[in-house]
Parts: sequence; structure tokens; C-alpha cells
Amino acid sequence: MKHLLFGLALMMAALPAKAAIEIEEVTTEGGLDAWLVEDHSIPFVALEIRFRGGASLDAPDARGATNLMVGLLEEGAGDLSAQEFARARDSLAAKFSYNVSDDAVSVSAQMLTENRDEAAALLRSSLVAPRFDEAAIERVRGQVLSGLRSAQTDPRDKVSRAFDELVFGDHPYGSPLEGTMDSVEALTRADIAAAHETALTRERVYISAVGDITAEELGPLLDNLLGDLPQEGAPLPDAADLDLPGGVQVTEFETPQSIAAFAQAGVEREDPDFFAAYVLNHILGGGGFESRLVTEVREKRGLTYGVYSYLSDKDAAQLWAGSVSSANDRVAEAITVIRDEWARLRNEGVTEEELRDAKTYLTGAYPLRFEGNSQIANIAVSMQMDGLSPDYIANRNDMVEAVTLEEINRVARERLNPEQLTFVVVGQPEGLDETIN
Repeated sequence: MKHLLFGLALMMAALPAKAAIEIEEVTTEGGLDAWLVEDHSIPFVALEIRFRGGASLDAPDARGATNLMVGLLEEGAGDLSAQEFARARDSLAAKFSYNVSDDAVSVSAQMLTENRDEAAALLRSSLVAPRFDEAAIERVRGQVLSGLRSAQTDPRDKVSRAFDELVFGDHPYGSPLEGTMDSVEALTRADIAAAHETALTRERVYISAVGDITAEELGPLLDNLLGDLPQEGAPLPDAADLDLPGGVQVTEFETPQSIAAFAQAGVEREDPDFFAAYVLNHILGGGGFESRLVTEVREKRGLTYGVYSYLSDKDAAQLWAGSVSSANDRVAEAITVIRDEWARLRNEGVTEEELRDAKTYLTGAYPLRFEGNSQIANIAVSMQMDGLSPDYIANRNDMVEAVTLEEINRVARERLNPEQLTFVVVGQPEGLDETIN
């Protein structure tokens, strides 16, 4: 019956969210800050927890330790083995997931109201008292090594790694967060335990809860859940010193199709020009089939099935980036067209019609992101990490609408830099030396 109820709750939680989302700021007696969106329509709570730092906190001689540690959090905790932990979670009809990125460790939990305290206690054991049993370490290590071996033959992984190595150098962003074959094989239990102490700390935690819970109930739950974690961790890394020399770097790889990653310097989320750049990017390469890059590279010339651009705002670096794939004998032309469009948009700007269409899409699509409790919790915790206020959801579309044609074209002139636009290509491209200086 519990499993049936949980399935019903998840199904209902996936229904479109209410138009108005009211966020309450909660501070627990233990000093933890959280955002709460109450919704008592179903007996279900979604909890999202982020710890800033992530894999970038790895010690230089223990790359991949945080990734391996996160993979072990549900592989046994407290008095429970990995199998016992899984059975306990399933018996409560709860769902936990643990993930790591360059900048954060993310913990997501969904639980029924009737089992909330028991589920939270089980989740707490995985965060506060993971076992890190040797058998589990070797099992998860084997999974990571298998993924690393597969990445060696995947051109998309290879271009991502070659790009990061060039652009970020010896910054933590410059190497895979999973580590290398050698670094992962060398990791010890002590390295994993140290990564746990470093990455999961109270000083850099961000929390959101959405669903059938009140502020009075949430406070004690969070203090019990996170109160025993360390207060402080290792310092965050410095800002990355970006290497964006322009031109093209090629990594030879036997494949009929080349894949290219490209980037120039980006725009910080806090920058006054951010919203204009965000709308500009939608017109350039973020708007799917309506974007200029898709029109010019795919629709008019048939050079690719996929090309796009995006703004990347990492904690220690900002990029205006993108990707394209094309046949080896056509990728040089695709790169030329992308650079030309970058320059044309900088020099000529966008039209009133393009700006109007972009605003219509961006404002119309925004409410669709709030499809259920888990999605709202995820957005709310991301907002906190970005330094946004709780009223951002209500005001966001107004900020998009406020972008003027004069402003967006000024940002295009000042921010787009085709000379700095740097391409990293993996494959067997033809003609690049003759096409790109």
C-alpha cells in the first residue's frame, strides 16, 4: 500500500505547479537556513540539499575522491550494510539520490508524510555516518574505472576533456571530476573519508523543501538531519585563469564525424548585463530551431544535426560556450559559419522581431519549469546558490521583458568576441589549417 501511495504521490507531484509559488525563508534553531514552499495537497515532501564546493575541493593528489565518496553514500550507513540500507529505504517508499558536479554535492530526497521522520533518519545516516566498507569501495571504484575506460573511446567525452584541459589548465576544472585511471586506482579509504569531511559541511549548505511540511516541522527535521556534520571544510578554489587564445586545437581521433566545443569569456550571473546576454544567447544559439546558428549551420547548409550555444556560470569561471558536430570533411565550414555568425551578431545586432520572438518564448516557457514538488525544490536551491531572492520567480519574466533593443545590441557589441572564440575539435577534420587562422 505504501508503494502504491508513493507512486500516486509522485504522479500527482508531476502535475503542473500553481502559478504563484510562495517561498518562506526558514532559520532553524541550529542556525541552518532553508527555503520552504508549503503544499499540503498531497502527503509528500521533496527535499533538496546542496553543498557548495563539489569535486573542485579534491586534494591535488586525490582527484576523484569526492566523486567516489558520493557514490558510496548509500552503500551502507551506520549499522546497515548496503543491502540493508536499500531495503530500509524501499520499505519506507522513499527515494534518495546523490550527485556531484565541479561546484556542488547534491542530495535529493522524496518521502511520504507518514514516513517522513523514519526516512529523514535513514537519510541522515548516509550523510553523517557512511560506512565506506572496503567491499563497497572496490565495487564503486570498479564502476568509476569502467566509466573512465568507456570515456577513452567516446569522442564527446574526449572533446570535453580536451577542452577543459586547454581552457582551465591546472585549475580543478581542468581535469575530470571522476579522476583518472591512475588517481582512482590510488585512492584509499582515508582519502574518501577526508573528502567526506571536506565536502559535506554546514557552512556551505543550501536547502529547499517543497510539499506537505510546515516551517515548525522543517526546522527540527533539518537540525537532526544535518546538525552533526562538520561546520567548516576546505577553502574553495580561486577563480580559474582562462586560456582562450582563439583559433582551433585538434585532437586526432578515428571517427567519421568531428565534434567541436567552443567558447569565449562569459558573463557572471550578478552582472547587470546578464539578462541581455541571456536573451542574446537565445537568439544566437540557445533557441533551438529558431536560433541563428541552427538556421545558418543546419537549415541553410546542412552541415550538422546539432549546434547550440549557452552561458556557463560556474563558481570559478564564466564562459559563453557551445558545441557542434559535423562530418570530417565539413566541420571546417561549420566552424567558419559559427565564427561568421558570432561576428555578424556583434557588428549588426539583432532585429526588433528577433527580440520580440525571444521574449515571447522565454517568458512563455518559464512557468513550465515548475512541474512538481521536486522540480520546484531543485529550482529553489539553485536560486539560493546563485544569490537570488525568493521573489525572483515572480519577477524573472519582467526582467526578460525589460531588455531593450538598444541594450541587447550594446551587449552584443561589447561582449561577443569572435577573435577570442576558441574551438577544440576531436576527430579527423579536413581543411582546418586552410580555413582557420
